[in-house]
Order: sequence, then structure tokens, then C-alpha cells
Amino acid sequence: MGWVYLGLAGLFEIGWALGLKQSHGFTRLWPSVFTVASIVISLGLLGLALRHVPLGTAYAVWSGIGIVGTVVAGVVLFGEPATALRLGCIGLIAAGIAGLKLLST
Repeated sequence: MGWVYLGLAGLFEIGWALGLKQSHGFTRLWPSVFTVASIVISLGLLGLALRHVPLGTAYAVWSGIGIVGTVVAGVVLFGEPATALRLGCIGLIAAGIAGLKLLST
């Protein structure tokens, strides 16, 4: 169950990053509310995941999901560049996440 919590925490991390952009520096009410709620949920789920997943692994996977998801969302939603080098770097992060999952007990 720890990995499920961790995956959901990573998804909410993506959500708060997207909400932060939409909040325009917390000047727009509903995106700001969404951002704060996503932060609280993400950290709560991360805390639950830490009951079962080692700290270093959990934090790396949590932040990695957030990084990869936020970059992909930036490309898809905001037209950020998707150069081969940039996508290759994201692939390396994703490979690291998969490796940590496979190697953890």
C-alpha cells in the first residue's frame, strides 16, 4: 500500500505545481485553494507512504514523479519546448525512479 500512497502523492505534487502556475503568485483564489489543498494531500500521502517505503527511496520517487509529470504537463499544456535533449534527461529521471522501485525492499 505504501507504493500506492507514494504514487498518489506524486500525482498531487504535479497538481500543486500546475496550480501554482495558475494561481499567478497566489493572487487568484480558486487556483490558490487548489494548490494549497494539493500540497497538504501530497505531503499527507507521502507521510503515509513513509510507513512502508524507505525515506530516501520515497523522497526520490515522490520528487521524480513530480518532476517528470510537471515537465510533461508543461510541454502539453503550456507549449514548453520538447527538445530531444530535454526529453532524454526526463527519461533518465524516469529510469532512476523505476530503478529505485525495482531495487527497494
